[in-house]
Amino acid sequence: MPVPVPRQRAIPAVESGQAQAAPIVGGPSKEESVRNEATTAENRNNTALNPTPADGVHQGVSTTSVSTTSVSATSVSATGVSGTGAGTAPTTLTLLLIEDDPTAAPIVHDLLDADGRPIRVRTARNLTEAERLLTHDVHCILLDLALPAPGRAAESDDELAVLRHVLELAPRHAVLALTASGDAERGAEAVRVGAQDYLYKDELDGRLLSRAIRYAVERKRSDTAERRLAEGKLRAQENARLERGLLPTPLLEGSPLRFAARYRPGRSRALLGGDFYDTVRTPDGTVHAMIGDVCGHGPDEAALGVELRIAWRALTLAGLCGDELLNTLQQVLEHERDDDEIFATLCTVDIAPDGRRAGLCLAGHPAPLIARPDRPARLLPYDNNGPALGLLPGARWPRMQVELGAEWSLMLYTDGLIEGRIGEGRERLGLDGMVEMIRRQLSEGLSGEALLRAAVNEVRELNGGELTDDVALVLLDRVPAPLP
Repeated sequence: MPVPVPRQRAIPAVESGQAQAAPIVGGPSKEESVRNEATTAENRNNTALNPTPADGVHQGVSTTSVSTTSVSATSVSATGVSGTGAGTAPTTLTLLLIEDDPTAAPIVHDLLDADGRPIRVRTARNLTEAERLLTHDVHCILLDLALPAPGRAAESDDELAVLRHVLELAPRHAVLALTASGDAERGAEAVRVGAQDYLYKDELDGRLLSRAIRYAVERKRSDTAERRLAEGKLRAQENARLERGLLPTPLLEGSPLRFAARYRPGRSRALLGGDFYDTVRTPDGTVHAMIGDVCGHGPDEAALGVELRIAWRALTLAGLCGDELLNTLQQVLEHERDDDEIFATLCTVDIAPDGRRAGLCLAGHPAPLIARPDRPARLLPYDNNGPALGLLPGARWPRMQVELGAEWSLMLYTDGLIEGRIGEGRERLGLDGMVEMIRRQLSEGLSGEALLRAAVNEVRELNGGELTDDVALVLLDRVPAPLP
């Protein structure tokens, strides 16, 4: 969105010396102007295109289902448009006339809106004055196309140079073009360039002009709503593409292990964050699982997370694991990141074909949690935790061998699960609190996707609302086949 031009305070046309000192009825007081400015800012915030956070859930080998709510046209507020809505005070329309000879169109000072209130008029003789008078409460600009554009006086080949300059100066305002009588071609071209309508300067009358102003304001509002709706749809499509990249379908065909996953974006995410995961089974029967987190939030971090996940899957299927795999992923991150301070944490496990043991590598990431029927849930060892990817050139990541047993559940997670607060204080859930919570939920008979859902919901409740960070969880279960 274009950056708004800095404005000075609102200067009435009479005060600027560019309009007749006619009484202006219905203009806002100083307190009302402050309220109008606050309302305008609030409406801009309300129409920001932030998709509603949603959960992504995997059960078995199903695909993720993360819904994205796009903004609707009805959600775009028409601030400053004359008329009374439910619980909304009527607002007086303000017109900025840019005309080097204001006396040529005296009718503009006797305009009424649809409710019979006078339309406030400010008059500028040139674009320099117009820029000074173009404050947030101006709704429509009436522009004489015969005016010269700054720095383009000698450009006789561009008859709409002044209009193009005004559109750059005021991209959010409705614009009515004034042209000579019979010059319909120039007027139509002005509409094509960006004006809402055109009028013949020497055929103006108060009723026609009042109606044209209201129409131009409403058309600009409608165009803005349509543009924002289109942007919302594009953003939803971007989200869908990122979701497919960050939350893939696991490749576990032929494996007896059960898989479940859950993803929940933080409350402030306009796009998915940098959490990502994946699970694949190689031809030798080994099941490889990974979960990671790129520092920061936003489209760049999400895109980097997608690249790292795809690279991990490709390298894993090519036979790499452990230190060799992580070293290659660090090279990918270093080449793809936009900032040298960007890093990513990662946890990888490779489960042997018999399902009883696994190799574990940690790159600045918390250790997985393992639960077995014969003992309480606990964290796997993390003494040999290596640095996060992208922090130390030439770093090493030891691969630890861990015993899993005959029946187990292994949960991988990102730090969003453990960094939520407990109540209103500054205390966080932490690793110990998370382990105790999972132990209790397991004792209540929860498992699979139900366990992950309960964990995320309880963490949110303890936090007193939505978590500020994204949360991703992966759960792998091994249940021995029943004896014949």
